[in-house]
Amino acid sequence: MNKVPLTVTGANKLRAELEELKTVVRPRIIAAIAEAREHGDLKENAEYHAAREQQSFAEGRIAEIEAKLSNANIIDVTKMDANGKVIFGATVEIEDLDSGKVVTYQIVGEDEADIKEGRISVGSPIARALIGKEVEDVVTVKAPGGDIEYEILSIQYI
Repeated sequence: MNKVPLTVTGANKLRAELEELKTVVRPRIIAAIAEAREHGDLKENAEYHAAREQQSFAEGRIAEIEAKLSNANIIDVTKMDANGKVIFGATVEIEDLDSGKVVTYQIVGEDEADIKEGRISVGSPIARALIGKEVEDVVTVKAPGGDIEYEILSIQYI
């Protein structure tokens, strides 16, 4: 299986979620199942079935996170020598040359991408256009609505 790139922050978030699921959520669900069993007939016990469904979801998420972490190639951008170029994990401030709108994106792995928080997937058209470029370079992004030109204003490795 191919290694999936993941930032240090993304890996830490996954580890924290995994810890929460194993130490808080799982014991709470087990207690809810035990309590529901004490109520008697399990066939018509909605609390029991709800707790079992929660358990199934939680165990699935635990397995998913463990798989992601085991297949992750954790990249610490602060320890890499990028020579002023845009690389995975870099935070890039760009300006749309048509509208003048300035946005900042961090280039992250597919699993940690969240456009609302300014994190875009390394496989996205914008990230692919930015990788390897430097400050003041102009990049053209092929978008469904047509080509968009951006100028790179700054690059940070944090």
